[in-house]
Formats: sequence, structure tokens, C-alpha cells
Amino acid sequence: MTEQAFTFHPLTPERWDDFTTLFDAPGEQHTCWCMAWRMRSTDYNALDADGRKMAMQALVDRGTPVGVLAYQDGQAVGWCSVAPRESYIRLARSKTFPPIDAQPVWTVICFFINKQARDQKLALPLLQAAVAFAVSQGATIIEGYPVESVYDDKGKLKRDYFAYMGTLRVFQDAGFIEVAVTEKGRKVMRYTAR
Repeated sequence: MTEQAFTFHPLTPERWDDFTTLFDAPGEQHTCWCMAWRMRSTDYNALDADGRKMAMQALVDRGTPVGVLAYQDGQAVGWCSVAPRESYIRLARSKTFPPIDAQPVWTVICFFINKQARDQKLALPLLQAAVAFAVSQGATIIEGYPVESVYDDKGKLKRDYFAYMGTLRVFQDAGFIEVAVTEKGRKVMRYTAR
């Protein structure tokens, strides 16, 4: 892919095929279809990948805000899930990420960037686009639960299973501030729209 600016668009029915192409790319193991946080775990586990894909498509077809796609050269290369916290059913029951107050928030819960775009520093502009989308939909507070990057003794980044939730540095660079630390030690970061 050529080096050029990314563009960003909310996932709508017209962009569904772009989303499926991104998640179905060869070598990618995406069976969740970004539904893991949107369903009770028993309902999620009862579905296979096709069932989860259909569940996501039903949300998109209803016009439910679910996230933002990043494009390069006309091809979807990244995804950020952002939606009102209450739309993430599993998050509402989470002991790791309980609500810290009663304020209405939108939540950034997942990033996915395809292999060709992973070395192009896409996470920050993708997060900024997700925030802009949430604000355009009336959000005043956007929340996330990033992980801190950990490096081995040779300076190589260690893989963290929860890195799909974003890294602390990216959230900080996007203007999020730490507002709480959960009992499980995870940081809660918030961006407040001005």
C-alpha cells in the first residue's frame, strides 16, 4: 500500500462489505465480529462466527452506532468500536470495568488494524476519528480501558492479549486523561468534549 492519508467513516449499511472484507482478510483470525462485548457471554458463546457476523449486521442495518472504519487507497484497513456504554451488554456486567459514575458515556472498546497498516501509526488517528464520531452523535464523554505497553529486556514489545483495547500512550496522545483505576488494576481513561 502506498503511504497516504487515511480517511475515516462510520460503519453504515453502505460500508458493510468494506467491514466484512477487513475482518475476512486472509491470515486474520476474527471470529468475534466485534460482538464479544455487545452480548451476554452465554449468547455470544452460543453463536459461531457466522452468527456473530449476522448479529453485527443486524445492528448496522438498524442504524445503531457501532464504530468507525479507517481507509487507505479506498480499502478499509482499520476499525475502532465506539458506541454508548449501555450498548455493550457484557460491559454492563463487567467486574473488571464497572461504571465509575452515573454519567452517560460512549466507550471505545476495540481496535483492529490489518497487517498491511500496522506499522503506519494508525491507532491514534483512528481513535481521534472515533471520538469525533461519538461527539457528532451527541457524546460528551468518551471512555476507554487501554493497556500499558510492556517491553522485554531487549526492547521488544511484548504481546498483550488485551492490546486490542488500545494502549495507554495512544489514549494519552488523543487527549484522554486517567479518571480511575479499577479493582483489577486497569486504568479508566476519559475524553471530555468541549
